[in-house]
Amino acid sequence: MPYLIGEKVMLREYRFEDLVPIRNWVNDPGIVESLSDIFLMPQTVEATESFLNMMMERKPDRAGFVIAHADTQLYIGQINLDSIDWKNRVGRIGVVIGNAAEQGQGYGKEAMTLLIDFAFQDLGLNRLELEVYDFNERGIRCYRSCGFREEGRFRERQFKKGRYVDVIAMGLLRSEWDAEISE
Repeated sequence: MPYLIGEKVMLREYRFEDLVPIRNWVNDPGIVESLSDIFLMPQTVEATESFLNMMMERKPDRAGFVIAHADTQLYIGQINLDSIDWKNRVGRIGVVIGNAAEQGQGYGKEAMTLLIDFAFQDLGLNRLELEVYDFNERGIRCYRSCGFREEGRFRERQFKKGRYVDVIAMGLLRSEWDAEISE
């Protein structure tokens, strides 16, 4: 699979040397608070290595990418299409910028744009979906600016930050994306 290259970031394959930057964020409460409950407990080195090995294996139901600086190819975060349903042409997106200092720099939005392009043009998917916690305002703004729409809300679905929070389901259709880029 070729690299997907933008102005500031590139989406590239996972590499063994990504273990160290991944280890730097998997136990950082400020990073993982917006992620799934798999990060509820501390992540061991073995668990991180197992994840990295899994992502380096090609599987037909996922497309995983490291978000890297376009000029140096150094790890910034990751963006994955998980659980690709080829019959119905649906992919589920998960994304993280793994360093607080690199959040808010536009890397996530550019990575999302590259992945959306790839999913619709190259993979022929019809729908992309994701879930986001209601307190993740930066993520919600990013997803909306990429064309995602709120499709539902699971009220008080997760217990995060000492309270129950809503999980927002968002989706983007190929037809919506086509209309947006043709304007």
